[in-house]
Amino acid sequence: MSESHTLRDIPIGIDATGNRTESDSMGKIEVPADHYWGAQTQRSLIHFSIGRDVMPIEVCRAYGIVKKAAALVNLADGRLPKWKADAIIRAADEVHAGKLDSEFPLFVWQTGSGTQTNMNVNEVIANRAIQLLGGEIGSKTPVHPNDDVNMGQSSNDSFPTAMHVVTLLEIENTLLPRVEELIAAIRKKADGWMDVVKIGRTHLQDAVPLTVGQEWSGWAQQLEDALDALKASRGGLAQLAAGGTAVGTGLNAPQGFGKAIAEQIAKLTGKPFVTAPNKFAALGGLDAMVRASAGLRGLAVALMKIANDMRWLGSGPRCGLGELHLPENEPGSSIMPGKVNPTQCEAMVMIATQVMGNDTAVAFAGAQGNLELNVMRPVIVANVLHAVRILADGCRNFRTFSVEGTELDRKRIARNVEESVMLVTALTPAIGYDKAAAIAHRAMEKGETLREAALASGVDEATFNRYVNPKDMVGHGLAGA
Repeated sequence: MSESHTLRDIPIGIDATGNRTESDSMGKIEVPADHYWGAQTQRSLIHFSIGRDVMPIEVCRAYGIVKKAAALVNLADGRLPKWKADAIIRAADEVHAGKLDSEFPLFVWQTGSGTQTNMNVNEVIANRAIQLLGGEIGSKTPVHPNDDVNMGQSSNDSFPTAMHVVTLLEIENTLLPRVEELIAAIRKKADGWMDVVKIGRTHLQDAVPLTVGQEWSGWAQQLEDALDALKASRGGLAQLAAGGTAVGTGLNAPQGFGKAIAEQIAKLTGKPFVTAPNKFAALGGLDAMVRASAGLRGLAVALMKIANDMRWLGSGPRCGLGELHLPENEPGSSIMPGKVNPTQCEAMVMIATQVMGNDTAVAFAGAQGNLELNVMRPVIVANVLHAVRILADGCRNFRTFSVEGTELDRKRIARNVEESVMLVTALTPAIGYDKAAAIAHRAMEKGETLREAALASGVDEATFNRYVNPKDMVGHGLAGA
């Protein structure tokens, strides 16, 4: 090995000012001399300067895993010499670790295949590898962004590979723990309040009794069911498009490359990634991402229901339902002194609304697979990762600042039960529906208690006491009850 091929311990950073000239197949272009990106990245910054939506940095970090895995496979098969592979792997590790985050400035709104982001990663890794080998940044020597870093790959298969890797990692490492913690907190509340009888409500009208614990157990179960559906979507995400190259045939990728790179990615991440069994489906569609987004939407649906229920039940403090005391985190009004609002519930409802909107965009974009390629990839991965991130943060805050600190107004709950007319339902087996209905109407019209109306209508007190006992009405609805 010559001296120029020795991997050096050079800190990240380029001590330069002004611009340097780089080139691609379109010709030469000036790029900032203090950055690692190259010509194609610079062209993208010019042609796609749209809005403020940059490619999620998690995608670029996941690309570091993909590029490292590719270098390891190409090294093992003898297509890359060790000194070159080592430099690429070192740079790819830095990308994955977030040490080069400032080198990924591209916007979501770019080519639908993600080519500009793939080349952004290729250029950064190549130039950093050149620097580590003592070469001239921007020279493409001795490491070339296409020939070496992108060896055996196309944007068409590497970008969806990175999409699947980052989505699975973010769901498992970021979102699932936060949802599971929220479920545990709701379950704990449910268990503690299982014997507190309250009046149920359907159609926002009084219904028959249940316990607070039963009500909260329903919320926890909704989240568990939604989480199960989300977890079920992971199987599709574990299938990787790498090895399909441009249209799924694997042109310019060696035999077995797809299987080998999937095995390397699985080893690097500790997740069960495998090569996609059909690369034409993997490139032409993004159905696994659509299913994952649908799982996120399902979670949002359950969360919106729970958050809305909590703010309804916490409405007041004097003139609402007032059964729940929600934590008071901050002043609620700039004009009404002492007002406090259910802000965590409101934030969660907005999060759920946004996630549902994201899913609509993902579903529509997923349907735009035309012939051999879906070219809506950046908007899909941006929306999915945005949903994962806000759901995870929202679940953490909702648990910490709302659920865990929520308490009961037991006096209000007991009074509501006592005043409810719908307890008459329990009399129906003894006196029939029509007579029970007449008693209910009498109580509401005359402002009587249910007991007063029933006794005035000819129901004897012993019968009333036997049937109208709220604690005896809540024994159904839980497993084993």
